[in-house]
Amino acid sequence: MTRTIEVQSPGLFTTVQDLGRRGFGPIGVSASGAADSTALRLANIVLGNPQNTAGLEMTLQGGQFLFPAGAIVALGGSDFGSAVDGQSLPLWTPREVRPGQVLTCGRSQSGARCYLSVRGGVCVPLILGSASTDVVSGLGGVEGRALRRGDCIEIGPEPRGLVRGALDLTLATPANPTILRCTVGPQFEMFTPESVERFWGSTYTVTADANRMGIRLAGTPLETATAKELISEGVSLGSIQVPAGGQPVILFVEQQTTGGYAKIANVIAADLPVLGQLKPGDHIRFQCVDLREARELLYIQERWINSCEAST
Repeated sequence: MTRTIEVQSPGLFTTVQDLGRRGFGPIGVSASGAADSTALRLANIVLGNPQNTAGLEMTLQGGQFLFPAGAIVALGGSDFGSAVDGQSLPLWTPREVRPGQVLTCGRSQSGARCYLSVRGGVCVPLILGSASTDVVSGLGGVEGRALRRGDCIEIGPEPRGLVRGALDLTLATPANPTILRCTVGPQFEMFTPESVERFWGSTYTVTADANRMGIRLAGTPLETATAKELISEGVSLGSIQVPAGGQPVILFVEQQTTGGYAKIANVIAADLPVLGQLKPGDHIRFQCVDLREARELLYIQERWINSCEAST
C-alpha cells in the first residue's frame, strides 16, 4: 500500500524542502532548500533518514496533515504546539502516527519555521537533483508552489537507518537581539566610515517584507562614499546588500543570483540557519569575524551535527 500525506490545511506557507540545489547559480538558479537547514538535518537524524531527505517546511503557522496508512514522523525547528489527534508531539522526538491519524501544527511559539520529517521522506520529482521548492522560479516540490488543501504527497520507502530516538537538544532561545556573525563584503570599503561604524554598532529590525528571497531590515540607513554605480555581479547566499534608501537586505535561500547593489558584509555559513528562524519584529546585530574564524565555526557546527547522528 502506498503511504501518503494528505494536506487537510496547508498553514500559512508550507513547502517541500531538502538541502537545496547547489552549483546552478551561473545559470540563474538559486540554491533554495530549507531555510533552517540544521533543523531539517536533525529531524532526519531522529528518524534514521539521510540528512538531505526532503520534508515539509512550515512558516509561522503550521498545517494539518492526515496519514491514511500511518507513518513515523518527527518535528524540528521552532515549536508550533503540534499534536497527533490531540496528543502533544514534542520537537526532536519520533512518533508513530497510526493509520487515519491527523497531525496538527499550530502557530509558532518561538521562531519562524518548523520542519515535518517523515521516515522515508516525501517523494516529489527531483529538479536539478533536488526536491526543494523554489516558488520564485516555480521549480521543485509540488508543481513549484506552496502546498494547498487537498494535495496528496507520497512517502518514500523505509531507509536502512534505524529510528534513533529523541535528541536531547537544549536549543536556547536566541538572545534579543540575535547576533549574526559576518565577514566583510566585496564593497565594504565603498561605505563611509560613519556607515561602517553604524552597521557594526546598530540594532536592526526584521520587517514584514522578509521572506525566503531576502530578509529586509529597518534601522539606521547606510551610505556609500560615492554615487558610483556597480556592474551587476554574482552574489552569494547571506550577502548583505544595501539598495537605494540605505536599509540592508540579507539575501536568502531564494535570492537572485546576480545583483548591482553594494554589499557591506556576508553572514557566515554557520549562522545561515539562524536566518531561517527570524520573524518580523525580531532584532539583530552584526559582528565581524575573519575568514579563518568563519571556517572554524562551520567546522564546529558540522562536527556537532554529525556527532548527534553518531551518538543516537
